[in-house]
Amino acid sequence: MNSTQKRSRKWLKVTGIILLLVFVAIGAYSYTVYKSLKTAVVTMHQPVERIQPEKREQPVALEKKDPFSVLMLGVDERKGDKGRSDTIIVLAVNPNNNSVKMLSIPRDTRTEIIGKGKEDKINHAYAFGGVPMSMDTIENFLDIPIDYYMKINMEGFKDLVDSVGGVKVQNDFEFDQFGFHFGTGEITLDGEQALIFSRMRHDDPRGDFGRQSRQREIIKAVIKEGASVSSLTNFPSIFDALGKNIKTNLTFDQMVDIQKNYRDAGKDIEQMEIKETGTMINKIYYGLVSPGEKQRIQTELKKQLELETP
Repeated sequence: MNSTQKRSRKWLKVTGIILLLVFVAIGAYSYTVYKSLKTAVVTMHQPVERIQPEKREQPVALEKKDPFSVLMLGVDERKGDKGRSDTIIVLAVNPNNNSVKMLSIPRDTRTEIIGKGKEDKINHAYAFGGVPMSMDTIENFLDIPIDYYMKINMEGFKDLVDSVGGVKVQNDFEFDQFGFHFGTGEITLDGEQALIFSRMRHDDPRGDFGRQSRQREIIKAVIKEGASVSSLTNFPSIFDALGKNIKTNLTFDQMVDIQKNYRDAGKDIEQMEIKETGTMINKIYYGLVSPGEKQRIQTELKKQLELETP
């Protein structure tokens, strides 16, 4: 298995544990677990300075149950190379309707890179300007505020799906991959199988869109499993991995507020897709989003975040 395949297999484990942190009942933990979690979150915390003014006039008030958005970036950080954000997911969380909208943005999407003054693939924003440029570029593309980010280093995460006991997902496309058979209907996957399931693209006639659908299905399943967990027997190693491989501008207190005020939203996760047209420009492949499709996505996200729409 080559390095690209291995990187593709790893990001989802990280996603599951991040969402576990957001939606699991912290109050059920013992003092020892609570203290370990707080230590990990302090290590994870990394404020971000934005390139351009944010779209919110006032910061999100989590204690008042304001809807908020989170940008999740799955990044391959190799030595001497900042890498690219090959996994881009935006979560729009609304505690008032108890739901989460989850949008996957294809990495080849062509858009303006804020701060570079040119159009390019959306995942290049991270290579050019790290988290700040990614947040500004995606905020501009979706025309919504990006309130928080979580950056996941796809190297170094192993067996995290297994830590929640595996997941059950609905599969609508039967295939075989790396010695595993994935039938249709409800299937149970361990960590290794879940990442193979989420990685497959070339044998799916839907291509990258099929892969994105499977990724979102795994995320939903891990949130469901995580929300039902009242104790984590492997919490020392899990929290150590979190501290080393995740960075976020969320503080520990903000995570506690999210758990207290937004937990029920994790029970209803709606997947969103962007329809694109693949094309070659100067011998480079891009995904083009029509103005009408962009408007559709923007309107749906603004409604979820209770922002004014035209």
